[in-house]
Amino acid sequence: MIRKVLATTIFMMLATILFACQQDDVELGSGQTAHSADLELQPKGHIVIHEQEDPNQTDPNGQEEDSQKPETDENEAITVSDPDAIDVIVNKERKLPDGYEPPDLIQPNVDFHATNEERKYMREEAAHALEELFQAASEEGHDLVAISGYRSYGTQEAVFAMHVSNNGREYAEQYSAVPGHSEHQTGLAMDISTESLGYSLTEDLSDTAEGQWVAEHGHEYGFIIRYPEGKSHITGYNYEPWHLRYFGDNLATAIYESGLTVEEYFGMVE
Repeated sequence: MIRKVLATTIFMMLATILFACQQDDVELGSGQTAHSADLELQPKGHIVIHEQEDPNQTDPNGQEEDSQKPETDENEAITVSDPDAIDVIVNKERKLPDGYEPPDLIQPNVDFHATNEERKYMREEAAHALEELFQAASEEGHDLVAISGYRSYGTQEAVFAMHVSNNGREYAEQYSAVPGHSEHQTGLAMDISTESLGYSLTEDLSDTAEGQWVAEHGHEYGFIIRYPEGKSHITGYNYEPWHLRYFGDNLATAIYESGLTVEEYFGMVE
């Protein structure tokens, strides 16, 4: 009998010591870490192991370590902070906010060759400038035709997919922007052509009197050729003499006279 009592007493003491040691390592329901992992005892004895939090991570309340850090990582493009700005820069590294639609879209009073009504629109300031550009060209004997202005995210998505389907992604990325990265979505760009070219968007525009006049005088009305010849390694796109981008008279003239691409002018490349 004495031996049984003694054995029972020893067993209870060992159990007490073991339980105390477990309490030092794991605090039930506390969420505190134990050794190198966060252990949480669950019903029926299941143990869930969570990775330790990185002490350098962003504060869980949403406070960033560096408020100037752009909304991007090495695998993502920068989202522009002011998409409504007339001098907003959108390219392969800079994109518009998700769901962005420009304000004050209107249809400029110019000749169009477009079946999609959406593409007949531009931001109001750019639209009026395009009217002045076309009128000045006409007075010089050059008849221009507008082909494609504003494109929503969904429209650009369809356009890009069409290029990929017809010619492959590598080709598509030389002539068409990935959705969200298109200047057309800003409402500040317009593709132009002439009747003599069958209203096509082609490099041959630069050989026409119309194309040469626009290249020389477009800046006077706030427009530049956004993707100039021989600069695809900087702009990311092949030469597009038909793609006009509105920046306003003063800025467009400064960019034109500098002989630089937009990326070079704004110091985005060396």
